[in-house]
Amino acid sequence: MNNALRTRQRMFAVALPFTAALYIGAEGINPKGTDQIVTTTAVALKVLPIAAKHHTQLFISGSITELALGAVIISYGAIAMLIRKRGSTTATIAVLLGGIGALCGVVVNVLGGINLAAAATAYVTRDAAARLLITNFNSGPGQTFTDVYAFSEFAAPIIMGVALWRSGRVPRWLAVLFVLGFELAEQTASVGLAKVVLQMAPFALAMVLLSIRIWRGTDQVGQVSDDHEPMLATAR
Repeated sequence: MNNALRTRQRMFAVALPFTAALYIGAEGINPKGTDQIVTTTAVALKVLPIAAKHHTQLFISGSITELALGAVIISYGAIAMLIRKRGSTTATIAVLLGGIGALCGVVVNVLGGINLAAAATAYVTRDAAARLLITNFNSGPGQTFTDVYAFSEFAAPIIMGVALWRSGRVPRWLAVLFVLGFELAEQTASVGLAKVVLQMAPFALAMVLLSIRIWRGTDQVGQVSDDHEPMLATAR
């Protein structure tokens, strides 16, 4: 049982740097100028020529973005494993908000990434492609998913940072680094791989350091279980 728990926790630990790598890769590969919410004709006519020229790149970055958002959900749960007693309720709220927001982000990034590439390469006029994108984003579901995603990606890291701060399980500077790094990463535009890596470096560092904390926690789990095993045997 100890080995299964230790393996599970270490898999969660690995998810954090993997999430950072996917996040950086998706934004770094994404064609410049295409990471916009297409709600007006002017924006649509601006991004469609770029998408048509770099459609393969856009398909790849959009797919990586979907994987990154899925990994974000796992990462929130993994970070919450560090927090016990003080801050545990706050961490649970962050996991729920961050998970729901990431799921909404999956939908939004399909509309703005994969659908953009598809519309740009479809055998239709540019005006027709623009109307399709605008209709998707301005629809009731499109606006709802976008709003929830925008709110949660801002609020969830702050709430998790507060939980880490209160828990005392990590240095408080690491809780601050996590919040600031995550917020900066979410505001990073597609400006080329080198600049994206530089701007997201604080986020990647925070995720690596938290991953190490979670990984080391598996040894404590094993030690605690081993210490109690003789008592259980005696009880039998």
